[in-house]
Amino acid sequence: MAANFEYYRIFYYVARYKSFTKAATFLMSSQPAISRCMKILEHELGCMLFIRTKKGVSLTPEGEALYNHVSLACEEIFAGEAILKNTSGLQGGVVRIGTSETALQVFLLERLEHFHSLYPDIKLRISNSIPPESNNDLKNGSIDFAVVSTPTGASKPLAETELCQLQDILIAGNQFKELQGRTWHLEELKKYPLICLGKGTKSYSFFERLYSSYHLALTPDIEAASTDLILPMVKHNFGIGFLPESSAAPAIQAGEVFQIDLADQIPLRSICLVEDPKHTLNLAARRLREMLF
Repeated sequence: MAANFEYYRIFYYVARYKSFTKAATFLMSSQPAISRCMKILEHELGCMLFIRTKKGVSLTPEGEALYNHVSLACEEIFAGEAILKNTSGLQGGVVRIGTSETALQVFLLERLEHFHSLYPDIKLRISNSIPPESNNDLKNGSIDFAVVSTPTGASKPLAETELCQLQDILIAGNQFKELQGRTWHLEELKKYPLICLGKGTKSYSFFERLYSSYHLALTPDIEAASTDLILPMVKHNFGIGFLPESSAAPAIQAGEVFQIDLADQIPLRSICLVEDPKHTLNLAARRLREMLF
């Protein structure tokens, strides 16, 4: 390209406004500086581009031919700049998150709601993934970060940061009133139907290890497809079930279900942020990450 692109940009605005003065105002420059640049461009191209008139300027045939091409190029460049500003800013863009069922319900949904209320134009891509799938997605760049329950299985180069702890409790509906008023061992509750998330979920693996630690086999009578289904099924007395304490609290306070006191201790679980420190987040993803803490 013989001439500096800046000259073509100035040419675009002079031709668009048909005025050196209006172009100078828009570009926050001076009319003499704009005129000087156009004289240089005309000299480098070896032809006149503008005809001066009382009302401003008009394009010569050569100027018209050049404008047809320059206008397309400039508008494409300006459109690209706008996309980058939106993507890298907080007026647009996409945040891609991998999350497990429990982490979404107990921790992430509330923060996503707050984030969306502040930045409604940012698109959220939420995938229901658990380790090792979420860890693989992080390594190949399919997601920006993951919010999952422990154990995460994260290993270098991935980093794990605890966001909160959760305590699971065992609950029952009102048709199981005989379970109130005393403390039970898990082995004593084997005769009661158990509702649990299905095999392949982190919750199932967690409770399978819990039962195994007490030399018991986890044999749920009903395997629920999501955490959302456990509470209504317990309310309607299909069986007893484990839920995070924070998820069960409103129904307990309303008298719809009650907590079964256990002699066997249920270990605390954690909700963790898992990320690849080498992956550079866009501004939107960085802002959501900040709001997790």
